[in-house]
Amino acid sequence: MTDWNADLYLRFADERTRPAAELLARVPLEVPARAVDLGCGPGNSTELIAQRYPAAKLEGIDTSQDMLAKARARLPQAQFTRGDVAAFQAEPPADLVFANAVLQWLPNHARLLPKLMASLAPGGVLAVQMPDNLDEPSHRLMRETAVEPRFAAKIGDADKIRARILTAEAYYDLLAPHAASIDIWRTTYCHVLPGPAAIIDWVRATGLRPFLDLLNSAEQTDFLAAYATRIAKAYPVRADGKALFAFPRLFIVAVRSSDQAR
Repeated sequence: MTDWNADLYLRFADERTRPAAELLARVPLEVPARAVDLGCGPGNSTELIAQRYPAAKLEGIDTSQDMLAKARARLPQAQFTRGDVAAFQAEPPADLVFANAVLQWLPNHARLLPKLMASLAPGGVLAVQMPDNLDEPSHRLMRETAVEPRFAAKIGDADKIRARILTAEAYYDLLAPHAASIDIWRTTYCHVLPGPAAIIDWVRATGLRPFLDLLNSAEQTDFLAAYATRIAKAYPVRADGKALFAFPRLFIVAVRSSDQAR
């Protein structure tokens, strides 16, 4: 994919940061020595960790140079590294591994989640938040648009653009052998946005990127126009002219068992 657009992502900074704040609020750590923010983006979630744990050695990891540049400017006291979350292994072990809205992009969670738990020191915490929105109109309509004949040849199987995350029950069973405790919950946010066009701006920075990256400039324009027609019908304006953007997310906070060998 092309590099992430940090400025576009940050148009909805408050809404995107709220799940990270609510995830961090459930982390049962007092004074972690080392914290790692996986998929740190422009550093909005990393900044929350720094505010709660000012004494922690803090590292953010992301693949995007644009996101990392924004993160370094926001939080110069932290270390930000370009790296692949799928290959992450904490050395030395971390007390907190924080993964806000990143793991949904990675495959093979049956291997990935236990591997992340193994990167923790005993008593350390894995805190994960993932969008669980593939059945929402915003994402279902991406796939419907992608199968139109004029786009399908370039995009291919739209159902493979992003794999579905597992169920809460499946994540619990994956983590239970490694965890002293697991806190898992699902929340649906209803974001109040200026109108349907704002929903398109939101997903252009995230979920739409893999679709648009496969098209040339003219095709992208056509795709967005076709998608916008569908979005306007799916998210009609409310009484005050605004739109409600429903966004389900899955949260996991797992504490590593003290008797787990690394």
